[in-house]
Amino acid sequence: MVKQTIQIYARVKPLARRQQAGIYSVSEDEKSVSSLEIIVPRDLADGFVNNKRESYKFKFQKIFDQEVKQDAVFESIAKPVAECALAGYNGTIFAYGQTGSGKTFTITGGAERYSDRGIIPRTLSYIFQQLEKDSSKVYTTHVSYLEIYNECGYDLLDPRHEASRLEDLPKVTIMEDPDQNIHLKNLSLQQATNEEEALNLLFLGDTNRMIAETPMNQASTRSHCIFTIHISSKEPGSATIRRSKLHLVDLAGSERVAKTGVGGQLLTEAKYINLSLHYLEQVIIALAEKHRSHIPYRNSMMTSVLRDSLGGNCMTTMIATLSLDKRNIDESISTCRFAQRVALIKNEAVLNEEIDPRLMIIQLKKVIQELKDELAMVTGEQRTEELTQEELLQLDEIVKTFLEDPDPESMLDVGADMRKIKHCFNYVKVYSDTNTSEKKEELKKLRDLLHQRDNEISILYVTGFIWV
Repeated sequence: MVKQTIQIYARVKPLARRQQAGIYSVSEDEKSVSSLEIIVPRDLADGFVNNKRESYKFKFQKIFDQEVKQDAVFESIAKPVAECALAGYNGTIFAYGQTGSGKTFTITGGAERYSDRGIIPRTLSYIFQQLEKDSSKVYTTHVSYLEIYNECGYDLLDPRHEASRLEDLPKVTIMEDPDQNIHLKNLSLQQATNEEEALNLLFLGDTNRMIAETPMNQASTRSHCIFTIHISSKEPGSATIRRSKLHLVDLAGSERVAKTGVGGQLLTEAKYINLSLHYLEQVIIALAEKHRSHIPYRNSMMTSVLRDSLGGNCMTTMIATLSLDKRNIDESISTCRFAQRVALIKNEAVLNEEIDPRLMIIQLKKVIQELKDELAMVTGEQRTEELTQEELLQLDEIVKTFLEDPDPESMLDVGADMRKIKHCFNYVKVYSDTNTSEKKEELKKLRDLLHQRDNEISILYVTGFIWV
């Protein structure tokens, strides 16, 4: 079991040409904890008496400033979580921030340059590279891609066709078992045997994503998207199987509805987004409070799906994406405050091991058969069914190996089945008879050879070729 708080990171988006930079600074202390200080100068129009706060300080595990590249983000954030997933622990990485702050670029990446690949494609590449190196286990990898739009779930990897509208995709619903485990009905699991297949599935899912234009961002995602990598591993011959899942989450933008400047359908979407993020914040606050008996996971689909990731069996990492231009300072401060609350949550990640039910059934059948054989020996009950040809050949090989073994302490163990024991006795008898016949034949040959040599010696003596 691994106990740790949710790891929080911050990433500052580079400013566009027309954006005016806000005042901020990044520093690092002796314990390698990064600090972000945001300065908000007082407005002189408010008068001489102005108690408005000027400085805001926040601490993160690491802060990625504007010039940091995608590969550095992956190495620091995603690679450790991917390694834990390969070892059998659940993992989650989610990006949180306002629209246009770089969440989708960080999680999925840009399409223009290969170096702009985000966390998802880089994680897929890393996982399959590690699987190719490890020949000690048999791995199976599946992926799923869920979009939550207006509190409705949709399967982005529907195998039947590429959808022209979101409504064409299968609708995903949440089901809960008696143990409070969440199951997603109609969410397909697509097997990926190599990196190329996995990336093709990612491309299909991204093609089906719902994109719209808003004044804040010309390509703003209007939904939450959860890309999940499912990994199972098993050593050959072992009945123990490890299963882990790695959630890579791109949350929708978090900003005030009035600031988005939208209406109609887009206004409805913004309200649903803010409502689900509000429920996420409620869950975060509840988890941070001690002695809180009820955590409101069921209030939204997203918090239900991410139940394990928030205060459960998971190693979770959050990336706070920030757009530190003057116009978005307030939203950036709000994002940092949310991240500080997330950092208070403690998760307990356990190794996900279970017994393969198919192998367990085979083992139990074998044990039952052995017990039946022992019971038949005690009661004297005779089994009427004959041994198969394969069983007879296997017994012959076992007895032959035993008889030819020079070790005097070797044992012959064929179980408590009287049919097998009788067959072994018969084999030994035939083997002994065969060996006896062969030895008699060899002795006769030696005697005949000795008699022939005696005759040859007598002839030589009579003819005088041998002098006494």
